Amino acid sequence: MSGIYVHIPFCKSKCSYCDFASFPDKLCYAESYMACVYREMAKRKNELKNYIFDTLYIGGGTPSVIDERYIAMLLASVKKNFNLTEDAEITIEINPGTVSAGKIDLYKKCGINRFSVGLQTAVDSQLRDLGRIHTLSDFVQCAKLLKGENFSADVMIGLKNQTVDDIEKTIETASAFGAGHISMYALTPEDGTPIYTDYLNGELPDGDEVAEMYSAGFKKLQSLGFERYEVSNFCKKGKESRHNLNYWNRGEYIGFGVSASSCINNVRFTNTFDLDEYFKCILSDNFAVIDSVEIDEEGREEEYIMLRLRTESGINLEEFKRLFGSEFSDKYAQQIKKLGKSIITDGKNLRIKEEYLFVQNSIIIEFFK
Repeated sequence: MSGIYVHIPFCKSKCSYCDFASFPDKLCYAESYMACVYREMAKRKNELKNYIFDTLYIGGGTPSVIDERYIAMLLASVKKNFNLTEDAEITIEINPGTVSAGKIDLYKKCGINRFSVGLQTAVDSQLRDLGRIHTLSDFVQCAKLLKGENFSADVMIGLKNQTVDDIEKTIETASAFGAGHISMYALTPEDGTPIYTDYLNGELPDGDEVAEMYSAGFKKLQSLGFERYEVSNFCKKGKESRHNLNYWNRGEYIGFGVSASSCINNVRFTNTFDLDEYFKCILSDNFAVIDSVEIDEEGREEEYIMLRLRTESGINLEEFKRLFGSEFSDKYAQQIKKLGKSIITDGKNLRIKEEYLFVQNSIIIEFFK
């Protein structure tokens, strides 16, 4: 099975930490943009005719900021051009400040069955610092509209003036209002974003403080019945994101729209990040790809190790041998010995120990030396 990703690059305002392709001043182009996405899909139809897709993820930007009719047309276009399974997981990202009962109702009618809600924090002053357009009250109202639906909430740690109590409150709020899945990830201040100034001024928590926040958040999530299945993702039983699992299992996926990435037949390619360039390419009946690379066997092996070690289950040793023709424990014996205190194996899987998973990058890099 494979996945489809569609990028909607519009939003009401750009958050202070955002480094994604998003355009708060170009919402007037939404109709033209979506027409180009539909056209891009039709152009990929024949090359993907033998693929079966069981997930569709609509991300951004803020997909919920555009007219909901465009989303309904998007679903129709996907179903027209591709083999989408009847039980496909269909997710849309929504900002609590941009939804209504009518909008969510139409989403459900056109087949969306999973919602990813950008809560970030339950503290309004921190939301303002981040440049978020919603408040805690908006999230509560949104969650009430989603009552009984399959929805996930994003929680961000490492914020300015954030405490462990704030993180625990945010997690408790998300859980209390029905989130069956919570993504808890650390703020990454990217150069060129407004929040980078706070980082340079030392106004954000340091690495040790963020690690403590993560540990406290992890314990709170466990106490509420959430299981970790990837370093930043936690869910109630059976509520994993199938779309994201496909990424971590190094599955295939096709992306549409500005900045969308794809991995098909061991070729990774990415669309232009420039909105005008995207329009120009699609309207000229060309693809908007700006970067394409074929992944050799060594690259595939490195990706497998990197992605699987981010997960709770880790590397399946039998699967590794089947895919790459060697015993993992023999090929990487030196690294395993060096990392002995931070990794564990039961003979079937090799994984990073629970207490070291948050610092997995420093462990994973050892396998590439």
